[in-house]
Amino acid sequence: MPEHDDAIASLLDAAYDPALVGPTGVSDALRRLGAGQADAALLAERVARTQRELSRLRRREHELTALFSSARELAELRDSDAVLARLVQRAREMMGVDLAYLSEFDPDTAELRVRETSGSVSASFQQLRVPPGRGLASVVVESRSAHWAADYATYTADRHDAGIDDAVSAEGLVSLLGVPMLSSDDVLGVLFVGNREKKEFSPDEVALLSALADHASVILQTTQTLRDLRDSEDASRRTLESLTAHLVERDRANTVHQELVQAVLAGGGFAPVAETLASALGRAVAIIDAQENVIAAAGLPLAPGMLSLDDPVRSALAESRRHGHCVPIAGPGVRAVSALTAGSRHFGALLLGDGAFELGAVDLRTIERAAQVGALLELQQEAASGADRRVRSELIADLLDDVPERRSDVERRARRLAVDLGALDSLLLVSVPGDQQAAAARALARSLDDRALVGEYRGFVVAALEHSRVDADPERLRSQVSAAIQDAVTVVVPPPHRDPLPAAFLSARRTARLLTALGLDGLTAHVEDFLPYSAVLDADAEGLSTFLRDTIGAVRDYDADRNADLLGTLRAFVRHNASPTRTARALNFHTNTILQRLDRLDHVLGPGWRDDERMFRIGIAVRLDELRERLRAPSS
Repeated sequence: MPEHDDAIASLLDAAYDPALVGPTGVSDALRRLGAGQADAALLAERVARTQRELSRLRRREHELTALFSSARELAELRDSDAVLARLVQRAREMMGVDLAYLSEFDPDTAELRVRETSGSVSASFQQLRVPPGRGLASVVVESRSAHWAADYATYTADRHDAGIDDAVSAEGLVSLLGVPMLSSDDVLGVLFVGNREKKEFSPDEVALLSALADHASVILQTTQTLRDLRDSEDASRRTLESLTAHLVERDRANTVHQELVQAVLAGGGFAPVAETLASALGRAVAIIDAQENVIAAAGLPLAPGMLSLDDPVRSALAESRRHGHCVPIAGPGVRAVSALTAGSRHFGALLLGDGAFELGAVDLRTIERAAQVGALLELQQEAASGADRRVRSELIADLLDDVPERRSDVERRARRLAVDLGALDSLLLVSVPGDQQAAAARALARSLDDRALVGEYRGFVVAALEHSRVDADPERLRSQVSAAIQDAVTVVVPPPHRDPLPAAFLSARRTARLLTALGLDGLTAHVEDFLPYSAVLDADAEGLSTFLRDTIGAVRDYDADRNADLLGTLRAFVRHNASPTRTARALNFHTNTILQRLDRLDHVLGPGWRDDERMFRIGIAVRLDELRERLRAPSS
């Protein structure tokens, strides 16, 4: 029965695929098989149900295939952005909608930011940010469940936002479905699909989009995990690099410390300190004293600014003096400064140039330790030189006291110091304030070699030396001592070779006392320039002022009251042996003018001022006053 076979084949084809038979294929086949109307209707309904179930299974198969593809992409995740974009595109295709997009949740601001879109035509929509509590997205976040709107224009009014409405209108969207992307209790975002026509979403579609949202959640979690791992790896690498650098610094610090200890124990002075630092830190190092003179250097050539300190270096040095730490300096040249200090005393500084690596915290502490060693060396040398100075000071005191019974002991002690007393033919007397005498003696001793004797004696600093020495220029020595103690210094020089040293000291002391009485300081004076005044007027400042006031004070007062120069006439009269004629010639005046001025002097000084005794006193006072005025002129 071929006809029955064709009818049965048509029924099977209709059950498998309705497209294989026509619209009336099922009814025609049942009629050929002789089925009644009621049986035919029942069988047609069963065939239709079979068709729907087969269609559902095929759709489900298609969805599962898409989900498996998405899962495979997750397993091979390399570029999270690309995978998210593909997932959003697949959601649009599988849901058969016009638009799909993924909004990522920002936990700090509680905003939802559109991250990926498929089918979007509006730039404003692709950059959309949904504020908290607004739009369909906020409902999904708050409820952590799927929500949709068949017509968004009629959606709950209190959820609408002008920015969201404008973006939805720009896309022409009518219906929206959103499902949450969850991770434990956290919301990662919302996966949306939208249609430009009104659409009701079935439970199967919600389930399908939820499955895709779960995949998107895995992508976001994996991305965050990978980001955290990279950050952790970077942090671990930085920590390891920092620890390695710290260990390298500690090794350098230990090496420097050991070598500095050896340098101190060996008594090599400042040079080993500079060499140790330069070798360990790979840069030029200079050590300067309190007068900013370089006393040791290593790692040559020296950096610019080490020989002549510029303003940034001076500022850093002042800061280091205040708190005792090493101070880094930005820019080329000197890169770090550490002051050599002990308590309130300042001995100089360590200057370090640029190197192949930046100085770390341990390096700075190492430099500070080296600066402390430098200060200890200075104190050590100062203590040693202080003991030597005390011996030399006692020796010069015994030499100038000139006690015959102690002469042999003085010579023996001088030989022990390798000083030839017979060669000491010159003397320098330095007058400084009492609290500066020790510092002045140290500065003067540094300017002379060990063949000289320098010490404190009877309120003065005294140096006994050889006159032929090339480094014994009195003016240069005075400048050096003055710079060292930051105060005015007066140097008195007796004539060399002429008198024994004790006698030379006495004449120099009288001259120094005369200069002090005249109020003169900060000069280099030769004893012979003040003879015979120093021999005649060995007085203090008050006595000498009284002498000058009693002799010529009235003439000074006369000149001050009348803006005259009667004192100039008196000086010329004294210089020219009380001769009016020679005085007039010297001053380019007529003799009668000089006689008139002499008459005024009779009135000012009183009768008898030209007598031998008074004239002798007035002559000394005039010449001494003139000498004081001449010596004061340069400083004025």
